[in-house]
Amino acid sequence: MVSSMNSSAPAGPAVDWLLGEARFLPSGPATLKELGLRLNAAGIDLARASFHVRTLHPQLYGLGFYWYRGRDDIRVFQAGHDTRDSDMYRLSPMRLLFNEGVKEIRESLERDASSFTFPLYAELKAQGFTDYLALPLTFSDGKVHGTTWSTDRKGGFHEDEIRLIKAVLPAFSLLIEIHLNRRIAVNLLDAYVGHQAGERILAGQITRGSGETIPAAIWFSDLRGFTAMSETTARDELLDRLNLYFDAVAGPVTERGGEILKFIGDAMLAIFPLAVDGACANALAAAIEAEAALAALNRERSRTGAPPLAAGIALHVGEVMYGNIGSATRLDFTVIGPAVNLASRIEGLCKTLGPSILLSDDFAARCMGGGNGGGAPLRSLGRHHLRGIAREIEIFSPEATA
Repeated sequence: MVSSMNSSAPAGPAVDWLLGEARFLPSGPATLKELGLRLNAAGIDLARASFHVRTLHPQLYGLGFYWYRGRDDIRVFQAGHDTRDSDMYRLSPMRLLFNEGVKEIRESLERDASSFTFPLYAELKAQGFTDYLALPLTFSDGKVHGTTWSTDRKGGFHEDEIRLIKAVLPAFSLLIEIHLNRRIAVNLLDAYVGHQAGERILAGQITRGSGETIPAAIWFSDLRGFTAMSETTARDELLDRLNLYFDAVAGPVTERGGEILKFIGDAMLAIFPLAVDGACANALAAAIEAEAALAALNRERSRTGAPPLAAGIALHVGEVMYGNIGSATRLDFTVIGPAVNLASRIEGLCKTLGPSILLSDDFAARCMGGGNGGGAPLRSLGRHHLRGIAREIEIFSPEATA
């Protein structure tokens, strides 16, 4: 049943709490859990409550958080962007709140399940719930999110309980909006500058020139033949190839604890701070795993006649300046310094030396010497002059690399 009832109830202890102490809770789920307990204490026989928010995230369309009376944990549901085209979403009460502007959904779960409009009602009935209420959660920008409330008491909710739930929604909405905006800020910073850089920015390291000098393993990689590829490949196909390539090389970097700082066209710059034990070992392992991921990708591409994708990966180690650089109004959180330049120069040798993974002598010394780099079988490819570098650099590659 869909209703347009718009009753109100006087603010009670739960509302006072939402406007006071609840502001200091660490997250939206923590707020939901505490609110459920306080509504129980206020006499509402609430057995289940949830809130559902649409967010800004590269992979996620939205999130759902579920509280159950008697449980310590909050269940989390993540909905990808393809969810909007799924039967699950089409047959969900949330669609009515999000897309159709419905102000209230109420359903007695004590009725015959064959008469239910949505499959969710039958699921909740089977779990012992007797009444279901869905209400919009409207933010200050007018965007509508959603909440649900269920009881397992025979006869369902009393009308005064529903009025009290409605009375807490405006204050609850304000807190969830604050927490969601914080989460969106973190998500966007993670996506566009990386997690560690994002944490520094949120901590206030935002002035031009702020930063620090740190020792790090430096990763610089590049897609082979991209210039020619961009001249002969349609835009959408070119973007697909780039994304496939970056998936293959970026995944191992983040899984091994590296921080991807930027994508420069078809190139990628990342660091593994030496403050973390095993940084060089992790960087080398990530390079070997990226090479394997590209090989697996190319086996799939060969089945459809698609051309292979190849990369050059250079690893070096040295001190870098890690912080904000740029103009007064447009900053970039990245690393700069001679060590970064050297890594880029080494990567260029992949075109002439052959192996797809090249290591500087400084990086190789850490690998062969154990400790931070671990022990990895390497072979020398000789000493080389690099443009802009005063000394000759001995270049190495892993024994197993192509």
